[in-house]
Amino acid sequence: MPDIYYQHPNTWFGDCMPIHHDGAFYLFHQRDLRNPGPLPDCEPFGWALARTTDFVTYEDLGDAIVRGGDHDQDQFIYAGSVIRVADKFVAMYTGYNRDHFEAEGKPSQVLMIAESDDLINWTKTNKAVVAPQDGYDPDDWRDPWVIWDGDNSQYLMILGARKAGPKAQATGCTVAFTSTDLENWTFEGDFWAPGLYTMHEMPDLYREGEWWYHLVTEYSEKSKTIYRRSRSLRGPWEAPADDAFDGRAYYAARSVSDGEHRYLVGWVPTRWDNDDTKGWQWGGTLVVHEVVHRADGTLGTKAPDTVHEHLTQHTVSTVPGFTLDRTDGLIERVIADSLPTTALISTTVRAEPGTRSIAIRFGEDPETQAGYQFLLRPADGRLEFDKRPNWPWGQFDNRDLDRPLQVNDGAEHTLTLIIDDSIATLYVDDVALNVRFNAPLGTQFAIDVTDGAVAVGDVIISTSSSLAAAALASAAGATTA
Repeated sequence: MPDIYYQHPNTWFGDCMPIHHDGAFYLFHQRDLRNPGPLPDCEPFGWALARTTDFVTYEDLGDAIVRGGDHDQDQFIYAGSVIRVADKFVAMYTGYNRDHFEAEGKPSQVLMIAESDDLINWTKTNKAVVAPQDGYDPDDWRDPWVIWDGDNSQYLMILGARKAGPKAQATGCTVAFTSTDLENWTFEGDFWAPGLYTMHEMPDLYREGEWWYHLVTEYSEKSKTIYRRSRSLRGPWEAPADDAFDGRAYYAARSVSDGEHRYLVGWVPTRWDNDDTKGWQWGGTLVVHEVVHRADGTLGTKAPDTVHEHLTQHTVSTVPGFTLDRTDGLIERVIADSLPTTALISTTVRAEPGTRSIAIRFGEDPETQAGYQFLLRPADGRLEFDKRPNWPWGQFDNRDLDRPLQVNDGAEHTLTLIIDDSIATLYVDDVALNVRFNAPLGTQFAIDVTDGAVAVGDVIISTSSSLAAAALASAAGATTA
C-alpha cells in the first residue's frame, strides 16, 4: 500500500467528487472491491468519503451515499458533484442501473439528488431527476458538475454525454442545463462538442482571473484529462499547445479550491495482474496535483506544498552537483544504491544545446542495469517513461506515458520525483507525469546523459520523519535478530 497517495485498504480508488469546507477537503469517491474484477464487473458501489486537510493524512468516514438495490435506478452511484446551498449541501449524482434498465428499454443513467446538513449524513430525494435528452445516448449520460453562475444569477450544470448512435463515433460532448432552484432544469444544449472523442467524462468548470477553464476526461484518444480555456462561458474554447495535466496513468481528475490554491484529484490506475505489459484497469490510487496558473493563462501542476514539506522532513542523503558530458554515447552517475519505499528526490538540470537525452533511473539492478527510467528528450521536446532496456521487446507498455517538454533552452529546470510504493510521479518544473511500475529488479538510482552534456545540481533524497524512524527501527531489529 502507498504511504502518501491515498487508497483505502482492500479497495481501489475511483472517480472523486471533492468539496472544501471548514478548512478540510471532503473527497467523495467510489471504492471498487474488485469482486470478481474491476469495473464494469465489480459489485455495485455508492459514494465513500475521506477527509483531509493536507493530502498527507486521511480520515476514513465510510459510506456517504449508499447505493440502491439491484432493480433501482441507482444500483450504482456514479460520479457527480457536491455544492453548498445556504445551510445545506446538495449532491447531484448519476444513478446507473447496470443489470436491468437498458434491457428493459429504460435509460440506464439519469441524474439524481441527495441532500445533507453536514456532508456526512445524506438523504436521497426525488428532486431533479434529469434523464437523457432526445438525440443523446441514454446509457452515456453522467458525471454532472454544478456551479453557481453569479453573472446570470442561476445554477449551471454540465455533464458528460454523447449523441445516440454507434459507440465508436466521436460524438462525445459536454451538455448544459440551467436552474434557479436545483429542481427545475432547462436544457441549454451542447456546451462543448468538439467532435474529437467518443465520450466526455468527469467534466469540470471553474474561473480563475479572466479565464474560464473547462476540464474533460476522454477515453478514446489518449485516455487522460485535458482542458480548454475561454474568456466567456459561451466560448469559443481554445486549446493550449499542451492541453493535458498528466499522461495515460492519471485519470478522471476533478479540481477543488480552498480559496487560495486549486488542486486536481485524480487516480493512477492499476494494470491487469500487476503486469507492466498488460492494459490498465478502472480504479487505483488517489494522487493530488496542485494546479499552477501560469502568467500566459495556461495550466501546469506541482506537488502540493504539504506533500513536499512532509516528504522533506528527513534528509536521507545529499550528492553534490556534478556534470555529465559525452558527445558520442552514454555516461552515467549512480546516485544511491537504494531508495526508501516512499521518497522525494529533488535536483536541477541544465542541458547543453544539442543534448540527445537525460535519464532519471530507478528500481535498477546494478549488475544488469535493468530498471525504469524517465527520459527527457531535449531534441524531441518530450518527457517519456519506459523500462530500460526494453528487451526482449515488450517489457513495458508505455503508450501515452509521455508529455511535451522543452529542456533545450540552456535554462535550469527543477526536477522533483516522488516514489510511493509502486507509483512514481515526476515534475519537471510544472509538467507532471505519473506512472505505475510493478516489477523493479533492484533498488539502484542513477542519472545519465546521452550525446551531450548536463549540469546536475545537488541531488537530495528525503522522506518523512515517521518513515525514517520506522526504517531505522526495522534495521535495528534486523541487526539485533
